[in-house]
Amino acid sequence: MAAETALALELLDRLVAFESVSSCPNLDFIRFVEDYLSQEGVSSHLCYDETGERANLHALVGPAVDGGVVLNGHTDVVPVDGQRWTSDPFRLTERGGRLYGRGAVDMKGFLACMLAAAPRWNQMLLKRPIHISMCYDEEIGGFGAPGLIEDMAQTVPRPSVAIVGEPTEMRIVTGHKGAFEMRTEIFGLEAHASDPRKGANAISFAAQLIGHLEDRARTFAAAPDPTNGFDPSFTTISVGTVHGGTARNVIPGYCALDWELRFIPGTDAEAVMTDIHDYVSGTLLPDLNRQHPDAHIRMRTEAKVPALDDRNSDEAVALLTEITGLNKTDVVPFGTDAGHFSAAGMSTVVFGPGSIDQAHKPDEYIELSELARCMAFLNRLGDRLAQ
Repeated sequence: MAAETALALELLDRLVAFESVSSCPNLDFIRFVEDYLSQEGVSSHLCYDETGERANLHALVGPAVDGGVVLNGHTDVVPVDGQRWTSDPFRLTERGGRLYGRGAVDMKGFLACMLAAAPRWNQMLLKRPIHISMCYDEEIGGFGAPGLIEDMAQTVPRPSVAIVGEPTEMRIVTGHKGAFEMRTEIFGLEAHASDPRKGANAISFAAQLIGHLEDRARTFAAAPDPTNGFDPSFTTISVGTVHGGTARNVIPGYCALDWELRFIPGTDAEAVMTDIHDYVSGTLLPDLNRQHPDAHIRMRTEAKVPALDDRNSDEAVALLTEITGLNKTDVVPFGTDAGHFSAAGMSTVVFGPGSIDQAHKPDEYIELSELARCMAFLNRLGDRLAQ
């Protein structure tokens, strides 16, 4: 095993041990990274969320000039609650060339590789800088990335390329779907179930909204576009959770549902959301108010994840093609922070080690060979930026 891959493995072991679940404080994780980089002669800059409990980090390696490359990943992981693991999810475990642990592939493996490459980069005479960056709360809506990008714009020279290291099996990805992450709450009126006329059944109205969302989803599914490369090749709507009611003999006065719209790049997603809002305000709410005049419905956008398309990817693709020899690009259905970087004017791709198929599930893993491939790429990136 090459020394730098061994270092990446050591760092991944340390990173997995941080239980950096989304929406929880990540300062212990960030301070570890800051201290490690400082020991290698690289200073970091932190920017915090409104609570001061979560932070983004960015660090510049090389000359303070425009035209550098941002490498980006997120520090948060999804929970392990209710999952059946065969080993401790927060202790990296190697079995048969696979490295098991929560976040091993999504995406602490890439973060470990970035950190392992930093000492070599810092000893090189880079002509264009490498920006190491890490965000909080990507998994629940990409809340950290906009603040990171704004902070970088104010504190460091402008990069021209962004590489988001989500797991793509080291394939160059130039497009992914965007998303609206939504919560709808229906406030009806509780009553004894012996006379439903005296209540306003919030679950029944939630069911009507679900039916409307399913109708829209079927409309999208009936018009796929096989040329766009996505699988599925159409915009989707999915209801994830429904919460409401207290007992079978009580008319439920409250129901909440969490749902999402995942849209193909180029879709007028705002128009789709306007249509859904119009159905709620123009059809569902009047029917609800006929049963109880004080009943109401609250629609809240929890997160809006921008889609990534290839309109701004040429420079990044050319760089990766030169370094890796890959001459094919791809798209993926899952969302990343890449859309934020592209919207900020950087040529952006998603490119990282491991498979998304292993993410978010029990016994998440990354292949040791994928770490080695990523390290080889990062070394070649440094060589290219020193030319």
